[in-house]
Amino acid sequence: MSTPPSPPGERAGTGPGTGPGTGAGAERTDGASIRIGALVPLTRPGWVGAGQHLLAGLELGVREVNDAGGIAGRPLELVVRDTAADPRRAVAAVDELAALGVAAAVGEYHSVVARAAAGRADAVGLPFLCSSAVLDALTEQPTEWVARLSPPQSRGWQVYADFLLGAGHSRIAVATQPSVYWASGTRILRDHLVPRGGTVLELDMSVLTPTTVCDELVEQGATALLLLVGHPDPAVPIVKSVRHDQRLGEILIGAPAGQPELAEWAALLGGDGAAIPFLRYLPERLSPLGTRVGTALRERLGAVPSFVAFEGYDTIAVLAEALRSHGADRADRARIAESWSCVAVEGTRGRIRFSRMPGISVRQWARTPIQVVDRDPADPDRFRILHAD
Repeated sequence: MSTPPSPPGERAGTGPGTGPGTGAGAERTDGASIRIGALVPLTRPGWVGAGQHLLAGLELGVREVNDAGGIAGRPLELVVRDTAADPRRAVAAVDELAALGVAAAVGEYHSVVARAAAGRADAVGLPFLCSSAVLDALTEQPTEWVARLSPPQSRGWQVYADFLLGAGHSRIAVATQPSVYWASGTRILRDHLVPRGGTVLELDMSVLTPTTVCDELVEQGATALLLLVGHPDPAVPIVKSVRHDQRLGEILIGAPAGQPELAEWAALLGGDGAAIPFLRYLPERLSPLGTRVGTALRERLGAVPSFVAFEGYDTIAVLAEALRSHGADRADRARIAESWSCVAVEGTRGRIRFSRMPGISVRQWARTPIQVVDRDPADPDRFRILHAD
């Protein structure tokens, strides 16, 4: 990525040359800034590439709001906290941001971290708009304080399961690690595939190696292997091992969690990283707004923007509308949270409205676009759409 990760701690301001306490475009507005807390993984073991894309989208959204005059003449200011994929750091960050007086919190990529942040935001009464995490149970109990842009895992992974069946794969192996997120994904796949004649075989990567995974695939007769594991390790070594095992030349490798989306995947794996289907939350065609934002994000990142960058931009678009209509100060937090039920915004990937969905504990954008895509073996920098919902 072109932008190195920020060090842990606060990153105030949203553009080159902005100092602490100043939001991008603040020179064009009047009045005290409206502070927005942003939770982003910017250091390991977090997925730094995803964090950089998410932050780029958030920053671009803030800059455009401020360039247009801010919220009633007041600039937005991001107060960034690096979660480093650590739920405890996320909880501490929510407490700190609430004490600092932010109007709301946004962001986070890792589902387990977002769940910890959402639970704490609900407990302390801080509006939280989750950008890019998919666990269905984002909070233990239904809450009005939290809304989410990304689709629930149950919907996205069922779409992926339908893709597998349509491609002729019914004997599916999943290489998995201990995690609420991976366990939830395995359960969703099994619940959807088994009634349709499929089989899900679990390969525990806490006891297997990339080499022994290959032996298990041969022994079990699997036709597809799904990577429900961390990136880059052990995902990258598993791919290399399977790709270079002559016994497994016909097996499909899949990554529903989206590991191949970012450029780091292609850099580490080259051609071995192509033809690995994954979930991406983009429409088949971007709207004029999406096309314009995509161009700006590419300039900002120095790389093709992932769906995570668009999620970041849409987060600010939604929050800005909530702030305009329901207040923008610490005292307005409850009214901001109430706005999730009525806000309607044209985002980069479609019109965004939140509703209640069965089994989902937070306000949810119900029609987030979902694709199954892969990197083209003939050109790993190009994506092929294999299935869309």
